Amino acid sequence: MKRNTKINLLLLLAVVALAVLPLALGLGDDKEEPFTGADGEAETAITEIEPDYEPWFSPLYEPPSAEIESGLFALQAAIGAGALAYYFGVRRGRRQGEQRALARQGAEVAAGDKAASEGDAARHDRTAPDGDAARHDKAAPEPEGARGAAGQV
Repeated sequence: MKRNTKINLLLLLAVVALAVLPLALGLGDDKEEPFTGADGEAETAITEIEPDYEPWFSPLYEPPSAEIESGLFALQAAIGAGALAYYFGVRRGRRQGEQRALARQGAEVAAGDKAASEGDAARHDRTAPDGDAARHDKAAPEPEGARGAAGQV
């Protein structure tokens, strides 16, 4: 089994344990609402300490029921998770694209080097025994006054 697969399985097991253990161990059985959020716990603690406490502001929107409030919270969490997944997916895709481009560029350079070495070998085969490749590839240009008297009109 690959290392990443083992890590993913351990993380999945930890998440399941965090979800199931509080229920299995009966944590929160002594409370009226055992698994309320931190907001509810804070409100209860504040009213116990200071019964005359008035909040500084009120919520902009008060959902009509706890189910709707829970659904909106779940929607907010899903949107956040989707945004994070999109970000990490784009980042990974860019990194993989860069790696592919570098591999492609390396393959092109290797192919170019191979073609250049084959071209050198072919040019070497066409070279005259005295090493003068210019005679075989193309005629050398004549210097400017080399025509002599016969070439002038």
